Amino acid sequence: MRADLRLVLPAVVGWVAVGVLIGLPPALLPGAIVCWVLAGMAAAIAILAPRWRALCALATMVAAISALLLSCTAFASAARSPALLTDAADGGRYVTLVAVVTLDSPRDVRTERVPVTISEARVGERELRGLAIPALLFGDIPAIGVGGVVEASGTIVLADDGDEVRFLVFARGSPRVVAEPPWYLAWSTTLRAGFRAEAANLPGDGGALLPGLAIGDTSAVSPALDTAMKATSLSHLTAVSGANCAVVVALVMLVGRGVGASRRIRIAVSLVVLAGFVVLVTPDASVLRAAVMATIVLGSMSAGRPASGLPVLSLAVVALLALDPWLSRDFGFILSVLATAGLLTLAGPLARILGRWLPTPLAVLISIPLAAQLACQPVLILLNPAIPVYGVVANLLAEPAAPVATVLGLIGCAGITIIEPVGRVVTVIAWLPSAWIAAIARFFAEAPGAQAPWLADGWGLAALAAVTAAIVFVVLRPGWRHSRTVAAALVLCLVGYVGAVAGAQLAHRASVPPGWQIAACDIGQGDAVVVRSLGEVALIDTGPSPELLDDCLDELGIGRIQLLILSHYDLDHVGGTDGVLGRVDRAIVGPVSDASDERLRTMLRNGGAQVDEVARGDTGMLGEFRWEVLWPPARLGTIQPGNPASVTVTFDGVGECASGCLSSLFLGDLGEEAQSRMLGAAHPGVVDVVKVAHHGSADQCERLYDAVRARVGIISVGAGNTYGHPTDALLGILRRAGTIVTRTDLEGMVLLSPAPGGGVAVWTQHPPDRDVGAH
Repeated sequence: MRADLRLVLPAVVGWVAVGVLIGLPPALLPGAIVCWVLAGMAAAIAILAPRWRALCALATMVAAISALLLSCTAFASAARSPALLTDAADGGRYVTLVAVVTLDSPRDVRTERVPVTISEARVGERELRGLAIPALLFGDIPAIGVGGVVEASGTIVLADDGDEVRFLVFARGSPRVVAEPPWYLAWSTTLRAGFRAEAANLPGDGGALLPGLAIGDTSAVSPALDTAMKATSLSHLTAVSGANCAVVVALVMLVGRGVGASRRIRIAVSLVVLAGFVVLVTPDASVLRAAVMATIVLGSMSAGRPASGLPVLSLAVVALLALDPWLSRDFGFILSVLATAGLLTLAGPLARILGRWLPTPLAVLISIPLAAQLACQPVLILLNPAIPVYGVVANLLAEPAAPVATVLGLIGCAGITIIEPVGRVVTVIAWLPSAWIAAIARFFAEAPGAQAPWLADGWGLAALAAVTAAIVFVVLRPGWRHSRTVAAALVLCLVGYVGAVAGAQLAHRASVPPGWQIAACDIGQGDAVVVRSLGEVALIDTGPSPELLDDCLDELGIGRIQLLILSHYDLDHVGGTDGVLGRVDRAIVGPVSDASDERLRTMLRNGGAQVDEVARGDTGMLGEFRWEVLWPPARLGTIQPGNPASVTVTFDGVGECASGCLSSLFLGDLGEEAQSRMLGAAHPGVVDVVKVAHHGSADQCERLYDAVRARVGIISVGAGNTYGHPTDALLGILRRAGTIVTRTDLEGMVLLSPAPGGGVAVWTQHPPDRDVGAH
């Protein structure tokens, strides 16, 4: 253990040093010089003072590795920020770039972007060659695999110093393909594309998840399934890592032994196959970590020397950070290292403790996901401030199926190209464990109390890290005299936490009005509003993010959506549509402006929705509400698709409405001119609720708000947005119209329900709650 820790400590300190200083480039070189000096001083003391030799030797290694990593980071930082490009970014100058594509996956039809490595640049008459600068290219990018070379012209923007990419490139026009991927990469593109296409023909979540389990390709995983995988701590199964590399190497070693190959030959073949596997799955952070560790272990085996887990992990971390210091802030890399460290240090002790009460095989199965979750959860809190309650159970049920899906999926992936019928049959068989894993994720994600809330940001990280440290100490030092005291304190904390969470949940549920009819989701700068009547649901727009929309719909208890209304196709109104694919019965939409709008319609149809383009006069029923489209007209004339043609809808009660029905008007992103024309053509009447147009911009028609005289105006807007929404001009219009304002940026989710006496009861996630009486 001492030898292990002597290598672990330098790696951890060096990692922290790089992670902190990488965002401060001027401090990198001075920091490296200081560490080199400290390393020299510690080495001198070790030689001159034998009494302190062991401690000084460790200090020397800590300082030397920190110095090495900071030196590598300083040189890399300077190399990826040439003055020609930084000046062009600052001055907004036109740039022509040649770049190598580094990601191979189907591109998002609405936000087309791809990571690249800039190899050449030209600004005016000046040129730079031999570059290797990571960037993110935005534009209508041609379909091309990893290793393909494109040329793009446009403007560039500097990213933050600590970001993985250095520049954001905004292409004008479509980038031109300069060269196809080289042969040693092209084969992997063909295999991935064939496997994706074959898996896409398989039904349900199993087909979507299979490429992720086999080759780490999650492009077909829906946002809803992705959320479920994360909520149940199963998302690691789609991140190619040590388990996948171990399976590949083990298969090669077993086959080699079966044919009588020597150990050196088996190791050499394993390294070649491992390299091919890394190319196939594309080398992201977790793949690189696993591949480097596997290479070190195979090298040790070849030399006849044993390799211990923690030193191998530490050496891999140092090597990768020296090659790519920006991995120090990569969440995928951090989680991969933490999970591996948790398995190496905690899985065994946990299995022994659980083995006191459980059969040994079951104890081992439980200890593996539990160890990984204990190690990773403090960092996961930064991404999602909640604890997956069923994570261990879900992993216990899903883990046995994962290697089966991985092995069969890899065989199917290769077989589709080599012997197509065999590859297809194996892929179909691999669908079974994949579908099982997806079903486990869905089941536990939808179970009551699937996620327990926790403190967010740094406080949440610190609190959970302290709890995790206490658990680890008890597990690793069970014989310590204070272990029982610490364990008892942990139990008391757990009881207190469960009581606090349960109490908060009960209080929250008790405060939510059960009879709400309109809900404005807090999804940032965008629109997503729900109308509900007699168990039927309409969703007006889907906001900018599937994850945020899913959170809102889950909190409201909404599964199926009878009517989806997309006012127009801007990202802040349709960006979350992936989260409801397959859950919509009917979608009504406005006129399209380009091919990406039409692709969104196709996605909805493929998800089982009836998609209709509507115009003024179209009507329908939702429970006790009659909805009617007021805008746009059937013939647009001079009206452009987009904001001016936003689908504008009213809802009015026509049933018994025993508890009252709130009338409402939803204005999309109509501007003043379009609002005025709609007012003259449709003559909307007085309503209880108006969804204010365009997040409260100043481009409003005051006559419209005077005409509808809404009791409540919903402004769906993001906190701290850079547009100045809602504007003082709009707030003045609503004030003069007698409309009470409720805002998602200040009040969070907003629920509206009929109040006794004919008014509107307003419930907000954050104070104040209030009743708005009749005018």
